[in-house]
This record gives sequence, structure tokens and C-alpha cells, in this order.
Amino acid sequence: MRGFGFLLLLVAALGLASCGPPSKFLKYRGPEVTQVQVHKADRKLYLLHDDKVLKSYDIALGFAPQGHKQFEGDGKTPEGAYTISHKNPDSNYHLSLRIDYPNEADIAFAEAEGKEPGGDIFIHGGPRGRVSQRDWTWGCVSVSDKEIEVIYSMIQPGTPIYILP
Repeated sequence: MRGFGFLLLLVAALGLASCGPPSKFLKYRGPEVTQVQVHKADRKLYLLHDDKVLKSYDIALGFAPQGHKQFEGDGKTPEGAYTISHKNPDSNYHLSLRIDYPNEADIAFAEAEGKEPGGDIFIHGGPRGRVSQRDWTWGCVSVSDKEIEVIYSMIQPGTPIYILP
């Protein structure tokens, strides 16, 4: 009986150990995401493998979303071809994927105007403790926290991202 009691206690302890909060780091085992497309006018983000859409998401953009980001603080989301440069597991916005804006052309244009191009453009989750509006970021692409968990698991640094008007 004593052995049965120990076994029951061990099973209960292992069961409780697995009852912690769910991890925000999901595992993805599907087809490789070969590109990301952001369609600003439609407020949609698409994850593609070659020409097949794997997932699509509704998004929020910068607070002044029309047009290409040109300067720091303009509230615009960039347009053009970029790359996901790295993953940020410690984001203030749950999780985030950095977009490599500004590129050389963005920097040159801003410098010619005597301004800064801005930076720190990410795909990220929603702000903690705040209700998000439709377009509220400083130029980033925002999805829900649950959605960024899936997106974060699917995209690797180096993935091209095309941000379209």
C-alpha cells in the first residue's frame, strides 16, 4: 500500500507541475513561411509559403497610415520590400518581429530633408493594459497577443516582408 501511495503522490505532483501558465512560445511544424505581405489598405497581414497563403490576420497600423513612412514620428507604416531582421521575446508588446526599416534609400531621403527616418518598426502584439484602436502604433504592424504568438512561431529572421499601400 505504501508504494501505491507514493506512486499516487508522484502522479499528482507531476500533474500539478504541468498546470502552469501556457507558454507564449509556440512550436510550428508546418511549411516554411517564405514571405510576409502586409496590405495596408485592407488592414491584412498574410503569411505565405511560395504563392500559397498559410494564414491571414487583421492588423492595426501607424496612427497616420496612408503613405510611406518618411520621418521619425510621422505615424506612418513603411511601404516597400524589407526583411524580418530578428525576434524580440522581451517586447513591451508581448512578442515582436523587427522589420529592417529604414533601408539605405529611407535614410538618404530623410537626411536630404534634414530629418531622422525613424526606426524600431515591428510586427507585435497589443499593448499591455490598454485597449487598442484601429490604427494606434507609431508605424508598426499590430495584431492580438494570441496572433503574434502564432506569427512569431512561424517566421524566421531573414524572411522577406512586402508592405503594400
